[in-house]
Amino acid sequence: MATIELTGDNFTTHVQGDDILLVDFWASWCGPCKQFAPTYEAASEANPDITFGSINTEEQQELAAAAGIQSIPTLMAFREGILVFAQPGALPAPALDQVIGAVRALDMDDVRKQVAEQQQPGAGQG
Repeated sequence: MATIELTGDNFTTHVQGDDILLVDFWASWCGPCKQFAPTYEAASEANPDITFGSINTEEQQELAAAAGIQSIPTLMAFREGILVFAQPGALPAPALDQVIGAVRALDMDDVRKQVAEQQQPGAGQG
């Protein structure tokens, strides 16, 4: 599956609707972004069951700001609507493959439990 362009109009739909969504935040003037692009595209072809999206931070400044992007490229991974990974920097192919494997292997019942515990008042105190 080829990489899809994510915008403010379709971002939430993909986060909530896709089992696994990887998102690459990039800009045309960013050298490391250009270096990472072929690696990301190759991973999208090798993993057709995962949605690979890209967000041009120049065109989607509000979306990048809402996501808290401070440096690019930044890779985020969502699983079942939950942000499970976020890291700036261009990843080499083996590291990207590790991220994909780790996201696939997550016990989402455990992740949802952890998220629920963090959202409770007073969580983490004591």
